[in-house]
Amino acid sequence: MTPPATSKQSTSLFAMSDKEFQAFSEFVYTVCGILLPPAKKTMLTSRLMKRLKKLGLRSFSEYYDYINSEEGQVLELTAMINSVTTNKTDFLREPKHFEYLTSKVFPEIVLKERNHSAERRINFWSAGCSSGQEPYTIAIIASEFFEKHKKFSYSITATDISTKVLNTADLAIYEHDVISPLPMPLRKKYLLRGKNNNQVRIIPQLRSRVKFQQLNFMDKKYNFPTLMDIVFCRNVLIYFDKKTQIQVISRICNCLKPGGYLFLGHSETIQGYDLPLQNMGGTIFRKT
Repeated sequence: MTPPATSKQSTSLFAMSDKEFQAFSEFVYTVCGILLPPAKKTMLTSRLMKRLKKLGLRSFSEYYDYINSEEGQVLELTAMINSVTTNKTDFLREPKHFEYLTSKVFPEIVLKERNHSAERRINFWSAGCSSGQEPYTIAIIASEFFEKHKKFSYSITATDISTKVLNTADLAIYEHDVISPLPMPLRKKYLLRGKNNNQVRIIPQLRSRVKFQQLNFMDKKYNFPTLMDIVFCRNVLIYFDKKTQIQVISRICNCLKPGGYLFLGHSETIQGYDLPLQNMGGTIFRKT
């Protein structure tokens, strides 16, 4: 991609020209598959402005040149990705998915394994985990169900492209208003009062079940040591075009056990895509 020429408009303090926006949009799409339509120009300008100020750069053209340089690829690319990605999540978001886990998926696993004496570990993947509310919700729901079935254990791999939100998720400290969707009995059981009275922290027993790691959906292959039983990839596809959606879901399917479940966001659809998935209702799918 050819860097845009610096214009009088773009050299003015923190102004982004349309040509510069197009170049940044193409760069972001190439690096992480996220579409940035023209309506996102103000958002992108605001977020990257902070990086320019921090680095002491005078224009977006200078910043563009820097992130395309060898030094910028090493020292700045991660910070840029952290700046442009959108991270929205909640505890117990889209609760019907968790109801389906406890009413359908978990009992099915217990029934299938009833004649086996060996311990059975259930592998979850929270793909696009943001600041951790989703994987910790999965941990709470799984703990509640499997505390009555001692031969079952579980582990959760939680991934995101943003190192900033992964650090927050790993710390597992949240403000009181963030944990409000959780019923009070679950709060008392799985949360500890933080040093700050306005904060709580996920208990160590749950934190130990969740492993956070960086993953870019644009990677050609997602390398995990074992296949997943259940994957949550919710409200991620909405940022991709159809071509990228198919590529991402195909790679996810390669990480999913036959008979395993995939949960998408309520506004996402893969209808008409040639994928080894059977729709179980709504945005719940099972690998055939």
